[in-house]
This record gives sequence, C-alpha cells and structure tokens, in this order.
Amino acid sequence: MLKRLLLPALLATTTAALAEVPKVATDIAPVQGLVAAVMGDLGQPALVVPRGASPHDHALRPSEAGHLQGADLVVWIGPDLMPNLVKPLETLAGGALIMTLADLPGSHLLPSRTEAVFGEVEDHGHDDEHGDEHEAEDHGAEHDHGDAAHDPHLWLDPDNALLWLDAIATQLSKLDPDNADTYAANAAAAKAAVTAAVGQAQARLSPVHETPYLSLHDAYQYFEEVFDLHPLGAISLSDATTPGPARLASLRAALMQRGVTCVLAEPGGPEGFLQALGDTASLQVSEVDPLGAALPDGAGFYPALITDTADRIADCLTPAS
Repeated sequence: MLKRLLLPALLATTTAALAEVPKVATDIAPVQGLVAAVMGDLGQPALVVPRGASPHDHALRPSEAGHLQGADLVVWIGPDLMPNLVKPLETLAGGALIMTLADLPGSHLLPSRTEAVFGEVEDHGHDDEHGDEHEAEDHGAEHDHGDAAHDPHLWLDPDNALLWLDAIATQLSKLDPDNADTYAANAAAAKAAVTAAVGQAQARLSPVHETPYLSLHDAYQYFEEVFDLHPLGAISLSDATTPGPARLASLRAALMQRGVTCVLAEPGGPEGFLQALGDTASLQVSEVDPLGAALPDGAGFYPALITDTADRIADCLTPAS
C-alpha cells in the first residue's frame, strides 16, 4: 500500500531529523519546479519523467527508477496522471514518504471532460460508443483521462500550486527540522512569485479571454477556469488517444459556426488531426506545453510556466494586425 500523505496527517507526523537534506524525487517538471523553489540552495529534486516524455504512459528507465529507490520523499500528482508510477512507488520507494498532491485537502479537482465541443451534451449512440471503445483499445487509451476520476492537469491551477508550496515546506521541515526556517522562507518567496505571475497572465489574457479556440489535447481546463477562457473543444481527450469520426464531425460543425482561428498544439503533437477537420488554412497553430519542457530548471520554473502559457495563448488569440 502506498503511504499517501494527507495534510492533517502531514502536520501531525513526527519524523526524526535526518543528518542530511532529504533526497526528493518528483514526477513531472512543474512539480520539480515547486519543490526546487522550496528547497532552494539546500538541494535539487530529481525528475522521474524526463522532459519531452508523456507522463500518461511513460515507462521508467533504470536511472529514473534509481531516483525512487534513493528518495526520502516522493512528490507526485497522482495515479490519474501517471498510472504507470503506482507499482514502482510500491516496489522501489518503499522507504520513502509519498506525497500525492491530488489527495491533499484543498487541492482543486475538476472532472474530466469527454465531449468534443465543451458544454454540449453528447449523443452516446450505440455505433459511436462502440467505435470509440475500439479506438481506445487500439491506442492503449485505458489510461487516458476519460477514464480518470478527475482531470489530472491540476498543476495548471496556480491556487493548487500555492497550497502545495506550503505542504511541501511543511513536510521537508518535518524531515529536516534544522532547515525549517529556510524552507518556510523559500515557500513564501515562491508564493509571491506565483502570485505575481498570475497577475501578469491575467493582464495578457483579459483582452482576449472570450475568444474561442480549439486544442489538440484537453490539457488546459484548470488554466481556463482560473483565467476565464472560453475554449470551443478539444480534438482528443489525451495525447494517448485518437479522436473518432463522430468527435471530428462535431468539431467541424462547431468550427464553421464559431469562426475559430486559433488551435493550441503541444510540441511534437499530432497536428495531422487538423486535416480531418476540413479547410484549416485560416487556423493559426500555437505550441503550448503544459509541462514546460523548454523552460529552465529551478525556483523560477513554475511562475515562468504560467506566464509562458498565458503569452502563447494570448498571441494565438490576438488578431493579426
């Protein structure tokens, strides 16, 4: 059984002080950035899912498994994002404390969206339903977020990040009480930086927040809620699934009605799906990476992720002069 940390238990935990700064392993770059901000100069958290890899179906390499084996603390989003990490946590990180961020009280969770055009009630007819099931089986989509209890991209809600920074500082302080003041001060500075980044993002997105757009992969629901964005829909539920004919037909019709000109894609994403939507010559494709693979490591990673995401979406939604 995983030793999941919930905040009340986390606050009540009494752990003997370690002789060294705790070794921390993290699942994805945004989580690594938050932990790095709290640790500061005291240490560097390890990254289990390398940049550019999809956490939805990543298979661990020996070096990544070693990060889990040597960790005192593992911080991850949870199984909805990375189901393949559940067993390695049980078998490789048995001596580590496991902080599952999605389980922390106060973490904001949204249900996974399944409809092609957001807000529309889907017609789950017999043919479409079974066609989609076969497509899911063919593409190994048993782990896509259509089957998850919640949308797993919850790091894109800055309020979650603010909550997690305090929780990470609290747990590190339990493991390393000699540096508790440093962890608390670093968390406070990181929260100020995140708050400033949110203000910058709001300023960029406010003029275009009502403009509809399409995304290739439904990864931005939390970001959209925070910044009051109005997406039309998503071509695929996740980067592990292929859209069916009924889904593409719904999007084609909606694109014609709404006059959408912006599509959010991810680096290396399957832009070929756009061709199935018909005449896409008028669509502007903007690369937005919810994992921030191109951003520098360190304490500034998460604020940079928020502002970079906002800038790229705003540029895509701003009419050409």
